[in-house]
Amino acid sequence: MFAGDLTTPRRRAAAWLDSLFVDHAVFRIAWHNFAVVIPDKLYRCNHPTPGQLARLTRRHGLRTIINLRGHRQCGSDALSRDAAARLGLDHLDMAFESRGAPHRERILRFHDLYRGMRFPALLHCKSGADRAGLAAGLAILFEGGTTAEALGQLSLRYGHFRRSSTGVLDAFFIHYAIAAEGKKPFLDWVRDDYDETALAASFRAGGLSSFITDRVLARE
Repeated sequence: MFAGDLTTPRRRAAAWLDSLFVDHAVFRIAWHNFAVVIPDKLYRCNHPTPGQLARLTRRHGLRTIINLRGHRQCGSDALSRDAAARLGLDHLDMAFESRGAPHRERILRFHDLYRGMRFPALLHCKSGADRAGLAAGLAILFEGGTTAEALGQLSLRYGHFRRSSTGVLDAFFIHYAIAAEGKKPFLDWVRDDYDETALAASFRAGGLSSFITDRVLARE
């Protein structure tokens, strides 16, 4: 349905159709899943429509948007990139996955981006539940917060199911809390000790919660 660019009215219309009905933005028009992560600095939400992004930029003085879905060939992606350019926002791609143990190199890359980005910033995935929760929790740890505070970003309030396959993200923070919190700085632990393969092998998801997340809600 979507040809890949917005250079003509017909292609822009195709992007909107793809965004609304293929990428499910029709549900995100009313449900924004917006929250403050770090006051006056970092915010989170589901994939914003251009209008939502404009309103959030005006309200919070945004300077950067972080796309946790990665660069995708879909209407939502093209529309938000176009909106960011029109609003003068930096658009950063930082792809995370929601059902695997977080990758060491992606965490370290996100930290490098975080140190260099302009604030205030808004991070988003598709639904604003899982990858947004992971990135928000990481940012809290980058800022010297606790794993308890980081885990608060992964909760049912955002539509995150801890007993589903996405619960591996909670397991990551819990693993750090048990293994090294208070004994070794988070980033040093990630670089030196974190074993994503072992974490993935040790995690077991609940069947019903995974069914809801993967099949009913069709999360990425």
